[in-house]
Amino acid sequence: EKFAATCVLVDKLEKVPLAAIQGELEELGLDQSVVERLLDVMSTSASKGIDYIKEVLGEESQAVQQLSQLLDLCKAYGIEDWVVLDATVVRGLAYYTGIVFEAFDRKGELRAIAGGGRYDKLLETFGGQPTPAAGFGFGDAVIVELLKERNILPTFDAAGIDAVVFAMNPDLLPVAIDAANKLRQGGLTVDLVLDKKKTKWVFKHADR
Repeated sequence: EKFAATCVLVDKLEKVPLAAIQGELEELGLDQSVVERLLDVMSTSASKGIDYIKEVLGEESQAVQQLSQLLDLCKAYGIEDWVVLDATVVRGLAYYTGIVFEAFDRKGELRAIAGGGRYDKLLETFGGQPTPAAGFGFGDAVIVELLKERNILPTFDAAGIDAVVFAMNPDLLPVAIDAANKLRQGGLTVDLVLDKKKTKWVFKHADR
């Protein structure tokens, strides 16, 4: 029953130091020894790794087994150098049921680019069949910021379209589709306008 409240405090660590939440953890009724062990694990998980978590929770812990399996899979896929175990990562407790994760730029200078985790009961909550699931969401603003910093953000000055095809009346739509297909077969990139638009709009659209 103290798990959710404890995680809310842990989630604050992105903005405040460990010492700032120690008093609040004690107010939840956690023993001093528990608080000290918790703070120790959170502050050293990245450097000491999964072996230290095993010492604290025991190898029979479901959390330890899931983390160990994930790290083994990361090694098998050859991405272990890109993965860091961080016990301070906390995400939405309303639906996550297992490991959660966040993705950052390699330099660690920006806020999280993406975040997600496992939520095996989410579909069931909304009336669906029990289905194991995992997923993530990401912020386009952070990605744009990262691309700008690396000087690889596309300008989008040119749309890369070679031709625009438009049927001036509904009866000509099959002809327009056929013309677009033939142009594409010839190696051109074609924008086929299917919406009902005025000719003036189409010419402006083509000029872009």
